[in-house]
Amino acid sequence: MNSNFLLQAIFESFIDGVLIVSDRGEVIYANRSAHEICRMLSPDGLKTMRLPNQIWRICQMLVNNRALHQDTTVILEDEILTSNNNPLRVRVEWISLESVERPCLRVTIEDRMQSARKRAIAERERYGLTEREAEVWLLRHLNWTYKAIAANLHITVDTVKKHVRNIYAKREAFEWAQE
Repeated sequence: MNSNFLLQAIFESFIDGVLIVSDRGEVIYANRSAHEICRMLSPDGLKTMRLPNQIWRICQMLVNNRALHQDTTVILEDEILTSNNNPLRVRVEWISLESVERPCLRVTIEDRMQSARKRAIAERERYGLTEREAEVWLLRHLNWTYKAIAANLHITVDTVKKHVRNIYAKREAFEWAQE
C-alpha cells in the first residue's frame, strides 16, 4: 500500500482540521475538516490555496522565530473565534517532508464547540445527566459564566448553580461506584 495514501486516509479520519502549509503560507494539503473550518473563517475558504489571515498570523510567529528554536520542538497554540463566536484552537509546528523542498508547518485546528458537544454527550451518558444538565455542562466546558449560561438558556443563575451542583453530585456518585 502506498504510504502517501495511508497517511492521507489517516488525516481524513481526524475530527480536527489538519493542514500542511509551506513557510510562505501556501496550502500543500488540507483534510475535509480543515476545508470546512477555513470556509467558516474566510468566504473563499481554501479556493486560493492561501490560509485565512487569522491562522496565517499564528504560523508567521513560528516562521519569524525559527532561528531561535532550531534545536527544540516548538508548538505554538492560540485560540481564534469564527464570525459566529465559535472558538477554534489552532496548533502549529514544524514538520519535515521528503517530498517538499521548502520547510513546512503542520496546522491542527480543533473546533472547540464540536469537541465540547461530543464531551457533553459522552458525559451525559456516563453520569446520567438530564437534557438541561447536559446543555448547562456543554456551556461550562466552553468556560461560559453562570450568568451567560442563564441568559442563553433563559433560566435564572440560581437554576444554573443548581444544575451544576447536580452534575458534580452525579459525577462524584459515578466515581464512587467505580471504586
